[in-house]
Amino acid sequence: MRGAGVAAAALLAVLVPAAGLGTGAAVCDVPPGSRFDCGPERLLTREGCEARGCCYVPAGPGPGPPWCFFPRGYRSYRAENVTATGSGYTARLRRVATSFLPGDVGCLRLDVLLETPARLRFTLRDPARQRYEVPLDTPRVSGQVATTLYGVQINEEPFGLIVYRQRGGQVLLNTTVAPLFFADQFLQISTSLPSHFISGLGEHLTPLVLDTAWTRVTLWNRDMAPMPQVNLYGSHPFYLGMEDDGSAHGVFLLNSNAMDVLLQPSPALTWRTTGGILDFYVFLGPDPKSVVRQYLDVVGFPFMPPYWGLGFHLCRWGYSSTDITRQVVANMSAARFPLDVQWNDLDYADAKRDFTFNKRSFKDYPEMVQDFHRRGLRYIMIVDPGISSSGPPGTYKPYDEGLKRGVFIRNATGQPLIGKVWPGPTVFPDFTNPETREWWHDTVKDFHDQVPFDGMWIDMNEPSNFVEGSQDGCPNNNLEHPPYVPGVFGGRLQAGTICASSQQYLSSHYNLHSLYGLTEAIASHDALLRIRGTRPFIISRSTFAGHGRYAGHWTGDVGSDWEQLYYSIPEVLLFNLFGVPLVGADICGFAGDTSEELCVRWTQLGTFYPFMRNHNDHGARPQEPYAFSPAAQAAMRTALRLRYSLLPFLYTLFHRAHSAGETVARPLFLEFPQDRNTWAVDRQLMWGAGLLITPVLGAGQTKVSGYFPAGTWYSLAGDSTIHSKGQWILLPAPLDTINVHVRAGHILPLQEPAFNTAESRKKGMALVVALTPGGFARGDLFWDDGESWQSFERGDYTELLFLATHGAVLSQLLRASAHLDGVLLEAVTVLGVTNPPQQVLANGALVDDFSYHSDTQVLRVPVSLPMWEQFVINWS
Repeated sequence: MRGAGVAAAALLAVLVPAAGLGTGAAVCDVPPGSRFDCGPERLLTREGCEARGCCYVPAGPGPGPPWCFFPRGYRSYRAENVTATGSGYTARLRRVATSFLPGDVGCLRLDVLLETPARLRFTLRDPARQRYEVPLDTPRVSGQVATTLYGVQINEEPFGLIVYRQRGGQVLLNTTVAPLFFADQFLQISTSLPSHFISGLGEHLTPLVLDTAWTRVTLWNRDMAPMPQVNLYGSHPFYLGMEDDGSAHGVFLLNSNAMDVLLQPSPALTWRTTGGILDFYVFLGPDPKSVVRQYLDVVGFPFMPPYWGLGFHLCRWGYSSTDITRQVVANMSAARFPLDVQWNDLDYADAKRDFTFNKRSFKDYPEMVQDFHRRGLRYIMIVDPGISSSGPPGTYKPYDEGLKRGVFIRNATGQPLIGKVWPGPTVFPDFTNPETREWWHDTVKDFHDQVPFDGMWIDMNEPSNFVEGSQDGCPNNNLEHPPYVPGVFGGRLQAGTICASSQQYLSSHYNLHSLYGLTEAIASHDALLRIRGTRPFIISRSTFAGHGRYAGHWTGDVGSDWEQLYYSIPEVLLFNLFGVPLVGADICGFAGDTSEELCVRWTQLGTFYPFMRNHNDHGARPQEPYAFSPAAQAAMRTALRLRYSLLPFLYTLFHRAHSAGETVARPLFLEFPQDRNTWAVDRQLMWGAGLLITPVLGAGQTKVSGYFPAGTWYSLAGDSTIHSKGQWILLPAPLDTINVHVRAGHILPLQEPAFNTAESRKKGMALVVALTPGGFARGDLFWDDGESWQSFERGDYTELLFLATHGAVLSQLLRASAHLDGVLLEAVTVLGVTNPPQQVLANGALVDDFSYHSDTQVLRVPVSLPMWEQFVINWS
C-alpha cells in the first residue's frame, strides 16, 4: 500500500482548495466570449435568470453570448475523499446547491484512469444507480502507467478537472470554467480549449475546421439530405484540437444519447447530453497522427476491404429491370470504362420489400449476377432495415420468422412498433438482440442462396421513418419529451424516426438510437463473413464511433452542385479521422441534374475518394460516364485509368489503416502539423504521406490554387517540379486534368490499369520514385489474394520495401507469399535525377533503352523483373 500512499500525497499536492466566493457585480463581470448559458432548456426573463442565481446581460440578435449566464464560481458539485487507486484516482462528488433541473443526481463517483502514457480516461457515474452505458467494446486496462504525457489536477469546489501536458504545462481541458450538471436527462460539462482549431464532431456538412463563434453542433442520427447546420446520418463525439506549437490532442465522449456540443469564442466547448453517463477519453498525441491512432486504439482499427471494393462502382435509382442493368454494364464496356461493381437500388425488389426480387422485371436476376461474375465484376444491392409488416401471414418469410423469433423493436405496450418506409407499414429489427443477429444471418443467407451478391448497401438505418414515431404516434412521456431537446432537425427526437420510448433488447431507443446503423453494420458484417467466408464489403449511411471496424460509409443524398462537391472533401477527411477510411460521396451528385463540367470535375475528385461510386436519383439526367460528350468521356476515362493504376498504392494504405490505425485520405495538417498554413486546408487532400491532390471545385475554371508545404513536389506525370517554401501556387487545370503531386522522399507502386481489378491485378507494375534533394526515397507494397479473411493476421501476404539512395533503387522482401508470382516490374520512373546518367543497370545487367530528360530531370527505365524477387536498379 505504500505506493498508493505516495500517489495520494502527490495528488493532494494538486488538489486546489475551495475558493471563497464574493458577491455582487464582480462575479457577473465575465467577458462575452466566456459566458456559459444558464438557460439551456428555455428562454429566461431577467427574473427567471436571477432566480437561478445567474447574471442577465442582454446582447444583440443572432448567434452570440447568452443573455443569461453563470456568474464566476457558481456552485454545483464539491469533490470529497479524493484517493489514489491502483489505476488512477477516485473521488466522491456531492451537490452543494440544488440545480434548476428535474432528476438531479446528488452524489457522483469520479474515476480517473491513467490507462496509457498518452491516454487518460475519466468517468462520472451515479454510484447509487446503474445508468445506461454505451455497449462499445473498449480496451480494459488494469494497473497504472509509471510516466504519462499528462498531469491531472482536481479542483475541490466548484468541482473541476484540469488536464495539462507535463512538458510545457499547456492546459488541454479545464472543466472549472462552468458548472457541472448531472441530472437524469441532462448532463453538462464545459472545458476551455487551447486554440480555435478544432475538427471533428461529425456528421455535419462543415469545413474541416469548426467555427468557435457560438456554434451549436447536434448529434442524433437523422435521415437528412446534407445541408449546413443540421444533424445528419452519423454521430462521432470525438474532436481533435491543435495547439499553438503544432502539438495535437483529442477528446472522445463515449455517449450515444442525443447531444449538443456548443463552441464559443473564448475558446471553450460545452458537452450537453440527454442521458447515459459522462465517459471521457483524452488523447495526448503529441502529434495529430498519434491522436487518431490513440482514438482508434479505443474504438477499433478499420476493417480491410477486398481489393475489388477499391475499384469503380456504378449505381442509380431507376435501373428498373435486369435488361437495363445489363445494358449499363455493356455500355461501360463498349465505351472502354473500368467497372468493378454494378449496383441496384430498390428497383430489384418485389413491392420494395427486402430479400425479394421482382419476378417480372428482374426475372433473370440470379443469372444476371452470375453473368457479372463470369465477366470479373461484382454485384451489390440495397437493403433497408424496415421489414414490411402488411402482408397476410405466410406470404413474407422475413416478417413471419422475425415475428416468431421476437426480433423487432417494441412500442410502449410491448407490441412490434409499426412505422412506414418504402414498402408501406414496416417493423424494425432490433440489432442489439443476439437473436436478431441470428435471424438476420438466416434471412441474408436465404437471399444469398438465390442471388449470389458480393456485398451489402445498408441504407435508411438511422432508422428512417416516413411517419413521426409510429403509425400510432408516440406516448406522452419524458423520453419523448425530455426536459432538454438538443437542436435536432424537426425539433423532436421522434422526427423522421421511431419513438424514443420504444424498447430494445439492451435499453430504450432513447439511449440506443444513434447506434442503430452501427449495430446493423455489425450484424451484416457477421452474416456476410459466415455466408461468403471472405472479407465483408458493407457501405452504410448511418454510423457511430467504431463503425470503421465493420463497414464503410457514403455521404448520403448530396445535391448535384459545386458547393456539395467542395464539402465532400472535408467529409471524406473527417471520416478518415473517425476511423472510417472507406468513404466517398455520390460522384456527380445524387439529387438534381448534374452538368457535364460538374460531372467531369466530380469524377476527377472522386478518383481520390477511398470509396468511388457514381450514384444518381431517379428522374435526374443520366450521369454514367458514357452519357456525356466524347471530350468529357475522355477526361473521365483518364481519371478512371489513373485510379486503377494507383490501386496497389491505395490498397497498401488501407493495409496501414487496418494494421496500424493510420488514415488513407488525410488532411494536410496531419502530415505538416508544424505548418499552421495547412491547418484549415480542405480544398485539397492527401493519399497517405506521399500524394497531394488539388482538384478544381468551381465552374469554368482552368486554373486552381493549391497550398504546397515546404519541400519538393513532382507532378505525377513527371512534367513539372515545385520547390516550395510553404506557399500557394497557381496550377494549370484544363478540363481533362486533375493536379496530382508526389512528395519528394516517396516511392509509389503502380500497376497497368484494366477494365476491372480481376484483370488489373495480373498486369505489369511500375514504380514512381520521387527523390529528395539528397537522393533518397522509400515506399512499400502490401499484396495478398485481395479478399481472404484476415490474410494479414494469418501471415498469408507479401510485403515489399522499396528504397532509393546513392543512385540506386532496390526492393527488399519483408515477407513472401505466392500472391505476386507472375507479376513483373515493367518500368521505373525516377523523378529528380539531377545529373544525366551515363549507364543504367538492372540486377547488374545493362539497360540500353532508358531515357533521361534533363529539363524535367526524369529518368525512365523499362525493365522486366519479377516482383516476387529482390531487385536493384542503379544509374551512374
